[in-house]
Amino acid sequence: MDKYICSVCGYVYEPNKGDPDNAVAPGTSFEDIPDEWLCPLCGADKTLFEKTD
Repeated sequence: MDKYICSVCGYVYEPNKGDPDNAVAPGTSFEDIPDEWLCPLCGADKTLFEKTD
């Protein structure tokens, strides 16, 4: 699964870790995160994330 980086603050969403503090279980692909989800560091919208290598 691909990692995604927040273009505002640099937070990297890693699917194998998820975001358990915000109800995103480990193993959840970025595409499967609800659209309402926000960056846990800066609050940026999901649309401001870009796929990273």
